[in-house]
Amino acid sequence: QNTLIVCFSVGYSAVALNHVIDFKEKKQEIIKPVSPSELFPSLPIVQGTSKRIKVLTRLTLVVSDPSHCNLLRSTSANIRLYDILAVFPKTEKLFHIACTTLDVDLVCINVTEKLPFYFRRPPVNMAIDRGIYFELLYTPAIKDSTMRRYTISNAISLMQICKGKVSSQSENKPLELRGPYDVANLGLLFGLSESEAKAAVSTNCRATMLHGETRKTACGVVYTVKKPRKVEEEETTVPACKKAKTQA
Repeated sequence: QNTLIVCFSVGYSAVALNHVIDFKEKKQEIIKPVSPSELFPSLPIVQGTSKRIKVLTRLTLVVSDPSHCNLLRSTSANIRLYDILAVFPKTEKLFHIACTTLDVDLVCINVTEKLPFYFRRPPVNMAIDRGIYFELLYTPAIKDSTMRRYTISNAISLMQICKGKVSSQSENKPLELRGPYDVANLGLLFGLSESEAKAAVSTNCRATMLHGETRKTACGVVYTVKKPRKVEEEETTVPACKKAKTQA
């Protein structure tokens, strides 16, 4: 509840409750997500609007062996109940599998230590074509100088390939949360442009939510965009009387 209040106070309108499963530590089962209404009976209202803050459920699987990916390929009823599905690959082979074949919404990148492999363009481009985004945990860049160096280095190497298709994440400690504008400023240190840094905490997050809805419903999510009109089309729509005045 305190973490949710902090998220609301710094300007977020949607929060995902993250359930992490690491198959390496011990045998764990994927359980049904807890309904946000059970944890938070009354949700705060987003500042400047009349809508309440949106609480989603998210599942993050830490995979260190190819056999762990079989669970994602299976049609598990509990997996489909989560709004967002993320995978944390530990090796280059698993990173390639996550980008090319796994039906997930996010691929998480380890930023607390030197990466054991280099990011390659073909799997990253394939993930982008499939609508998958990459996620960076920005909290280590705040609390430790050594991890800050690794975070910036790993982020820059990823940004050079993924064309800004990245999202951001914080850990569950309220004191380590930062507002959207602060996170966007951190994105500039990671090699993002100003527009890409803003998209990492807004547009990209919304696209991830829509991708999760598509995965859950096995259908498509459609949204409309205004098509820019060409100059020739604008000239044809101008009345003849106005054309005569402008020509005169």
